[in-house]
Formats: sequence, C-alpha cells, structure tokens
Amino acid sequence: MALFDLLGRRWVLRVIWELDRAPNPLTFRELRTACGDLSSSVLTRRLAELTEARLVEHEQGYRLTTTGRTLVKRLAPLSQWAAEWQSDFE
Repeated sequence: MALFDLLGRRWVLRVIWELDRAPNPLTFRELRTACGDLSSSVLTRRLAELTEARLVEHEQGYRLTTTGRTLVKRLAPLSQWAAEWQSDFE
C-alpha cells in the first residue's frame, strides 16, 4: 500500500511520466518546465520522496532508476485500460 500512497500524491505520476519520456537525464529546471504548473517546492518534495523510494536518481540530472523504469512498464497495462475506459466517454 505504500506504493499506492506515493503514486497517489499530486504530481508524482507526472514527474515519473516526464522522466520516462526524456531521452536523457533532466535538470531540475527542465523537469519543472516539462511538468507545467508544478512549483519548485513541490517538485523538490516529490523528487526527495521518489529518490527515497529508489524510483529516481540524481546523477548529472534526474532520471528513473532501473526500479523506476520497471514500475513504468508494470503501469503500461493500467494506462492502456485507462485509454480504453476514457474512449467510452467520447
């Protein structure tokens, strides 16, 4: 349940999404820009939480760890299901 608590926090999935899409590690500024309206203080907290959970690392920028990339792969079926579910409303 701790993982669901973490993933349910505001902006966490967006940060993971942006890091997954990035071809190279992102600087704090690049990540903040990619996330849009995310404040610096919230991004700092989320990165600390994700780093503590070993999903993100900071080496010449922020990037997903192997565990973080595995999480994204495991979430892919849920993402696919959500897209199908959303199409029911269109």
